[in-house]
Amino acid sequence: MYYDLNVPYDANNHSELQQILAFLAELGYNTIALNHTISGKVPENITSQIPSPLPFSNPSSLHILRRCTIHLSDPAQNHRLNHISSVYDIVALQPTTEKCLQLACLGFECDLISLDLSIRLPFYFKHTTLAVALERGIKFEICYGTGILNGDGGASRRNLISNATQLIRATRGRGIVVSSEAKKALACRGPADVINMAVLWGLGQERGAEAIGREARSAMMQAELKRRSHAGVIDVVYGGEKPEGLALENKETNAKQGKGKRKAEVLESRISEGDVLSKSMSKREQKRQAKKARLEVAKTHQGENESTHKDPAAP
Repeated sequence: MYYDLNVPYDANNHSELQQILAFLAELGYNTIALNHTISGKVPENITSQIPSPLPFSNPSSLHILRRCTIHLSDPAQNHRLNHISSVYDIVALQPTTEKCLQLACLGFECDLISLDLSIRLPFYFKHTTLAVALERGIKFEICYGTGILNGDGGASRRNLISNATQLIRATRGRGIVVSSEAKKALACRGPADVINMAVLWGLGQERGAEAIGREARSAMMQAELKRRSHAGVIDVVYGGEKPEGLALENKETNAKQGKGKRKAEVLESRISEGDVLSKSMSKREQKRQAKKARLEVAKTHQGENESTHKDPAAP
């Protein structure tokens, strides 16, 4: 399965968004996350800006998620991440300064750290800082869409390649998720093309496939686990129980075939047939009864042998 966890949602241009979703489904993607971006102060009453269901038809093969990306520019700002995570499926942070990046890696609760790699960043990536985020299960996202369509003479593309290479080197290639951030259908690329771009950045073919597969799925599942659990307690929606009608049908079938008898029923049948051992006997009593039965059998065989070898001429 292939994932694209960053497709910008535009409420004023549903026709273009519909084309993007249809094209991604045709390219082979299975899960898409529609992204809503928040800049500045987060409102107190947080509601999802992405309607559910969508006001237009989308391919049935796509699984649609709701994502919120928050721009981090002021470390002292209250971002209400706990409230946002209860409304959206995925919460991502986009730090713009080195201090905000450190806070996102060390303290803030999020699922993804998404950096705008199409610009020249004013800081360098440090392995010690990013490693803490990786240990917490946070993934780092690389978006290729902004480096494809920007008509700035190739500067965005050069910055994307340089920053992505630096990020991959700092993370040792671990915890990388590649998304499109495509505002137009022309910016979308198929899974094979994304893997080739990852090889160009230095991620490797196998890690590139994981960036749009296993790593993206891990970020999605971890976000769902945070929403559905509290203090390590997880609610179980389905525990593998059989439906009541199916269980009753299997019981009737086993009864007709003589299967599925309980141990109590088997013991009762044995007792009714005259078995020596009883269900209510203790182990010591059962051993005594067994020993007594063996002695009686031995005496019987001994008497038969004596009668067989007895001298016929004796009185």
